[in-house]
Amino acid sequence: MFRVILLSGTVISLFFVPWILVKAWILPLPNTIQDQVDETLSHGFDGMIVYVDKGKQSPQFYTAGWHDKQLQLPAQPDALFKIASISKLYVAVSIAKLANTNRLSLDQTLAEYFPELVGKIEHADSITLRLMVQHRSGIPNFTNSAAFWSDEGENRKSALDYALAMPNSFAPDEGYEYSNTNYLLLRQIIAQVTGYSHEQYIQETILTPLKLSHTFFSLDGVDIASVMSGYYVGVDEDFKTAEYGMLATAQDVGIFLRALNDGSVFTNAAEQAIYHDIYVYEHGGLVPGYQSLAEYHKDIDAVVVQFINTTDFNGYEWNLSEISINRIVSILKNEHQKE
Repeated sequence: MFRVILLSGTVISLFFVPWILVKAWILPLPNTIQDQVDETLSHGFDGMIVYVDKGKQSPQFYTAGWHDKQLQLPAQPDALFKIASISKLYVAVSIAKLANTNRLSLDQTLAEYFPELVGKIEHADSITLRLMVQHRSGIPNFTNSAAFWSDEGENRKSALDYALAMPNSFAPDEGYEYSNTNYLLLRQIIAQVTGYSHEQYIQETILTPLKLSHTFFSLDGVDIASVMSGYYVGVDEDFKTAEYGMLATAQDVGIFLRALNDGSVFTNAAEQAIYHDIYVYEHGGLVPGYQSLAEYHKDIDAVVVQFINTTDFNGYEWNLSEISINRIVSILKNEHQKE
């Protein structure tokens, strides 16, 4: 009886899973990463870049589709891409560095840095920086506001107001909710502590030491032709010129991710230990037209960065991108077993 119920439940679950996801998942695994990239593109994506840094081997690049569909320019491995929330890794590293030098304390509260937010954000006097880094503050995510998306480009200038209009999701340290508002405030705290912008601090302490010369904080000063076009399913607009924060090449993200995981981005072991206690070692990013995944797999000592320049409303494209990178990693593990 239990097996019948279980089977019927599985059938019902599969019925509600889009078949494009099922197909992408059950297709035979290709022998090469380039074959997988080509296969992924066939699921409806416009363009794709994959960077693989495996152990002591030279980094490899794989591309498919368009850098710019209108101009019929093929995907370029060195294109700049809008990395969205991958940028949170750089912010978290900055917080760890400042904590290590006692320029801030992870146990300090939001109220200590922003007394004007007391009464506007619930529990401001008990929300610590540690909880903000870990998305355990309960501060609502401004991108969850429908009003924010009415004119997202313009509304980013007052993004905090949209969070202030919503109640906290939970009491501090009583839950987890990914919140862009946490990192909006953390960037401002970095500026308060250092006396200059968080961008300058990241440049001085992360980008310059790692020689990451193809990472930028905005479209300002960037050759727009070097930016990969971004597309949204059902929308004709190319999102290339929309401002979404940090941009980088796949290789720059890969170099940073390896430095994060091998510890070379940190000044000393104490700083690395602080980071290990507060945040993760890989991340994804998603804004209209751009989705990215950056992962490190210790068992095969491989960094994998995947950029895809197509997004959609229902999230199927994100699910497909996760299936894609998982299959790429499986191919790498198969290769590793043969070495």
